[in-house]
Order: sequence, then structure tokens, then C-alpha cells
Amino acid sequence: MKTFINDDFLLGNKTARRLYHQYAEDQPIIDFHCHLSPQMIADDRQFDSITQAWLEGDHYKWRAMRTNGIDEKYCTGKASDEEKFRKWAETVPVTIGNPLYHWTHLELARYFGIFDLLSPETADSIYKRANELLRSKEYSIRSLLTMVKAEVVCTTDDPADNLEHHKRLKGAIETAILPTWRPDNVIKTDDPQKFINYIERLGKSADIVINDFNTLVEALENRHKFFHEMGGRCSDHGLDRFFFTPYTASEADKMFKKLLKGDSLSSDESEKYKTAIMTELCRMNHRRGWVQQFHVGALRNNNSRMFRLMGPDTGWDSIAAPQDAFRMSKFLNSLDDTDQLARTILYNLNPADNEMMVTMAGNFNDGSTAVKVQYGPAWWFLDQKNGMERHMRDLSSLGLMRRFIGMVTDSRSFLSYPRHEYFRRLACNYIGEEVEKGLIPDDDELLRPLIEGISYKNAKEYFGFNK
Repeated sequence: MKTFINDDFLLGNKTARRLYHQYAEDQPIIDFHCHLSPQMIADDRQFDSITQAWLEGDHYKWRAMRTNGIDEKYCTGKASDEEKFRKWAETVPVTIGNPLYHWTHLELARYFGIFDLLSPETADSIYKRANELLRSKEYSIRSLLTMVKAEVVCTTDDPADNLEHHKRLKGAIETAILPTWRPDNVIKTDDPQKFINYIERLGKSADIVINDFNTLVEALENRHKFFHEMGGRCSDHGLDRFFFTPYTASEADKMFKKLLKGDSLSSDESEKYKTAIMTELCRMNHRRGWVQQFHVGALRNNNSRMFRLMGPDTGWDSIAAPQDAFRMSKFLNSLDDTDQLARTILYNLNPADNEMMVTMAGNFNDGSTAVKVQYGPAWWFLDQKNGMERHMRDLSSLGLMRRFIGMVTDSRSFLSYPRHEYFRRLACNYIGEEVEKGLIPDDDELLRPLIEGISYKNAKEYFGFNK
């Protein structure tokens, strides 16, 4: 009997199967955006159960379980690992059509050699088999990364972080674990006291007393340099939207000092401050030759009651309205106008922004490097079959698919790397369909670099992590 996960999973045509198995299947992985814990990697944590490896921190699964009527104690609460796993097994059959169903069975197959469908009937057997493997040394976190040929993993780190775990990892593991600069906390000004506390923490990490806008920039520059010395070559910015309102240096200083006093900014003042600090951050990225990533369009923490109970990143976010293309254009142009626009990746969460984002990127490609401004991978709610296929169609139509940098996990789970396989299979299927329709030549001199590029080589070349 043919298993659900098989050699030709998602490969619906002869060309797709040939392209995947010859050119995509064995490529290493470069994960240039994720939320894996560097401490867990440094400690080489050994999971006691698949629940710990699979359900801890995974708001995708929690969201599905809640929607299925599962009580919170089985998601983030105090239920036992076994009880939580059984509730996830109860939910999985209900996720048919959702990428979670595909991811779940890919992960069981690739890490544990388990090809049974997860259900209440198979839960106990799968739980026992997976746990036996996870408790062996061959399944420590570092071994899991080696198992999937993860060449580079970029974690998400605050400028104030001391990166002690990255220091421990230098030269200690085959996979390069690199920090990624995520300065969102200097943008979050809605809670004045929380903002003040963060600025104090940032100042201590840089050994600089931050008392005006200039010393804020000085402290950030100090930390940016440190991240570079630690191997960091990219920044990431998780913004609701792009900001742009013209400002003067004196206005930026005045607004920052107002925040330090614990006062709130008006909407116009807030827009100016955010424009000013984002401009300075992007100039740093340009000076050091980094890649900057903009993840925009999430409407976060919609459920106030649950946010108060559980905090951020626990499954209460959704897709926001389409982006303000005017502000995005003005911000990127303000950097390009002084030749201070770094290599840039634009990610959207609302699919209505696909075509706008691809064409926006094209506005700032000046021939200095291939795809200086890049339309990023399908992200978060869009990294599923329909979202990826639409993403590839739009990119192919309006940009350069051949230069596309491929896939990121955006994950907190150490068992998430089959998502790269998921993407590669869908990409090969899409390209294979185009070939068989006669829209792309059936010529491996064209197809091989296309498949190898979007699977691995384009990202390796674009980021230049070894430089």
C-alpha cells in the first residue's frame, strides 16, 4: 500500500518528479530567518518527548487545537506531555487541507521514519516510537540540525542581547548558528515605561548612557558592530507597516527625550520618530554590507484577554489590511536617494500585496548586484500550498524567479525543517507543470540552475555569510 508521504508526494507530473529528485532533494538548507533558541542549541538539549520537540512554542499547532475545541491546558497549560500529544493527535485529522497536516506527516517521516497517519488510534504507538528515538544521542538538537543538512541557521536576537550562546557555539557545531539583529524594541513606544526600561537595558549592554537621540544611535551602532563581529550579516524588522514622515534631527531628538520622560507621542510625532530611527538602523545595515529583511502586515495580539494571560507570539495574530505602498516607496527611496539602501528583502502577509511588493522591489534594483531588493518567501499564513503557488506565479510574472532565494522556516520548532522539502516539492511541481504546458523549455541547462538556485544556491550567494 502506498503511504501518504512517499517519494512523489506533491509531485503531480513527470517533469516535477525528475526535477525534484535530481536537483532539489539533496540540497543543504540555509535558514535565514527563524526563532530557534540559541541556548537550546548551545546546550545541545535532549528532548524527553516529541511533545517537547513539537508542541512547545508552536503557536500554529496551538491555534489549530483551540479552534478544534481543545482546552488551553493541553496547549500551553499544565497537562502532561502525553496528554498534550494525544490532544494534538485528536486535532490532526481535522487539519486536512491545512499545511499542518502535510508538515506533521513530513516531520514524522523524515525524522522518525514513521509513515502512519497520526490519529487518536495511532497516537500511543507513534508517541512511544518517537520518544525512544528522541532520547538517544543521535537525536540531540545539534544532531537534528545535522540530520537535515542545515548549513546556516539565523536566529532572531535583540540588540541588547549579549549573544553568550552564540559565543559558545562558534566552532562547536557543523551548522553555522548566526545572530540576526532584530531591533523592534526601539520602535515599540506605546508603553512608555516598558520603552524606558528597554532603553536602559540597551545602554548597559553598549556601556553608554543613553540620554538623547545621538547617544541612542551611538549605542545601537556599538551593538551592530558587535553583532557583525559575531558573524551576523542580516537584520530583521517585524513591523506592522513601513513608516515615512519627513523629520529634522532636532525633531528626532525632541521626540526621543519626550519618550525618556515617560510621555506619549502624538500620532505625527510617533511617525517621525519611527521614520528617524528606522532610517538610522538601515544606514547601519548599508555601511556593513548586511541584508535587511522587512516582515510587514501582521495584525498582532488581537485577543486582549488572552494577550494579558499569555503574552505575545502565542497564536492571536492575523493578516492585516494591504500595505501603504506610498509610505513604503517613500521610505525606500529616501535611503536609495543617498545611496544608503542595503540589500533588502520584502515580505508581505496579505496576499493582496503580492504584485505591489514584486513591482516595488523592482523600483530599487539598480544593477549593482543581482536582485538588490528581493521579494521574499511566502511567509507565515502564506507558507502553504495555495499561498506558495500564488507567490511563485506572481513572482514569475513580474520579477525573476531564477533569482528567488527560496524558503525560510520562521519557526520555533527544531522539527520544522521538512518545510524546506515542502517548498521544494511545490516549486518543482509548479515549474514542472509550466514545462509540460510548453511555457518553459524542457531543457536541463535552464532548469537545473533554476531548481538548485531557489532550493539553496541563490540564498548562499545573496547573503554571503562567510564573507
